[in-house]
Order: sequence, then structure tokens, then C-alpha cells
Amino acid sequence: MKPAEAERRLLLVHAHPDDESIGTGATMAKYVAEGAHVTLVTCTLGEEGEILVPALAQLAADQADQLGGWRIHELNTAMAELGVTDHRFLGGAGRFRDSGMMGTEANGHRRAFWRADSDPAVFDAAVLELVEILRQVRPQVVITYDDFGGYGHPDHIMAHRVATAGVAAAARPDYPGTGEPWTVAKVYWVATPRSVMAESMQLLKEVPNSPFAQLESVDDLAFVVDDDLVTTRIDADAYIDPKAAALAAHATQISLDGPFFALSNKVGQKTWGTEYYRLIQGEPSGDLDSDGRETDLFGGIKS
Repeated sequence: MKPAEAERRLLLVHAHPDDESIGTGATMAKYVAEGAHVTLVTCTLGEEGEILVPALAQLAADQADQLGGWRIHELNTAMAELGVTDHRFLGGAGRFRDSGMMGTEANGHRRAFWRADSDPAVFDAAVLELVEILRQVRPQVVITYDDFGGYGHPDHIMAHRVATAGVAAAARPDYPGTGEPWTVAKVYWVATPRSVMAESMQLLKEVPNSPFAQLESVDDLAFVVDDDLVTTRIDADAYIDPKAAALAAHATQISLDGPFFALSNKVGQKTWGTEYYRLIQGEPSGDLDSDGRETDLFGGIKS
């Protein structure tokens, strides 16, 4: 079956391999299991990532600079765990490079995704690549980051901008590229409610001898959002095991300890099966939970 022939179609735009499993892994596994076609578009190979596996340290950007190739393998493994068979790199593997953290030398690399911030030709090329995917897959639902990229990473910010522009352009009959125009019904931003992260921090405090660091306040985390901004709650607790396995597949970037994981900053987070979003485009469904939140990304969409 071609992607556009599936009754329900979900497309996610993420910045690096591992981002998809952290914030949306359980959601992806749930909708795949329920018969939806799930497409992952990853914008870079994550070449600038810090490596947590000592035996692979030589792959780093300042050494052999081969981490991107290794992370393709990690992403393939993670997607197999989630059941996702349609995963693509924007423009093909290596077209756009990981830009590193904001203000670092990597921002200026000739292939850095962040170059799209200052070079309209690079931005237009990235948008065109996404438009062609959108018109081929014809998703009713698109997920990406907020305008701050969750925590201010250049590639996350650019993924947001390209996804936003791509959704708008895909619907325009006068926009170039292949495929018939397509209008996305609903666009979501990934969200981490403040209360959920506060609960995660409290649970970690109760773990004796945890290898992970603990912050004093949830306000020290840039990516949390006020609970009242969260419009959608996807209960995918049944898919917590595939999500955990997908996180483990990204071994160069993620450490796990029981039900907790951490990135290179070693700050522990709970691995949740329930994932949260902000509806930015489209109408919320009438099927809301007791907190007034949607419970289905496809709610209200007529095929």
C-alpha cells in the first residue's frame, strides 16, 4: 500500500535521530499498531552529538567525523522497535548537517541546517524537499516542535520553521515541486507539561543511588510548558516497552537506568508512555478527557 492510500496518515518532522523516540516514540508505536501510516522525516544525521559510548568516541565530529553514519544505524534500529517502516532524511542522508548547539562553531558549517536561518536559498531548498514528501504522503496530521525548538537548539528551531513553511506551501497550487497540492488538517507541537516534569523529578529523587543528576527546580528546564497550553494527551502506556527499546537503540546519545533515561547532560527523566502536544492548526476533536484535552490526534478529521 502506498502511504497516501492509508486511511490515517501521520508525519513527524524531527531534527536529529533520537528526538523522535524521546518525545513521540510511544505515540508513533501506538498509531502504527492501530493501522495508521506513520512517516518520520529527520532533518540531520546528528553529527555533532556527544558520544556516551567510550568505544565509539573516535566517531566524534572533532575526530573521524563518522557519527552521522552510525546514527543512521541507531535510527533504523529504533524505528524497527516502534514498527515504523517509512523514515526519511530531509533531502536524503547528509543533505543537511547537525548545526551543534547555539553559538558554536558548528553553526557555520557549509552544510549546517542552521544556515537556512541566514541563507534564503538553503531555507527554500529545505522547504521544497519537505513539500514533496508532504504531497506524496498526504498526511492529515503533522507533528513538529514549537517556535523555540523545545529548548533552543538551532536544528530544532529550523525544523519548526521548515515544517511550518512546508505545510503552508504544500497546500498552494502555485508552489513548485512534484505532486498535487495537499492541505494538512492538524498540526501539533510536541509539549512537556510542567506538572509532568515535576512529577518525573520527584520520582527520580526517590531512587536510591541513581546515576542521573537531579535539578533543583523544574524551572531550570527550558523545554517545559505551562499545563494550560497543552491541548492533547495521547495515552500510549501500552507501548512503553517499544519506546524504551527505541531509546536504548540510540546508545551513543541516551543512557537508561530502569524507567529513567538521560542525555549527555546526565539529567534524569522518566520514560513516559503518555505523550503531550499542542494543537496549533486545525480544530480539536469533541472527544476530550476530564482535563479538556484531546485523546486522539486524528479526532474530528473526516477521511
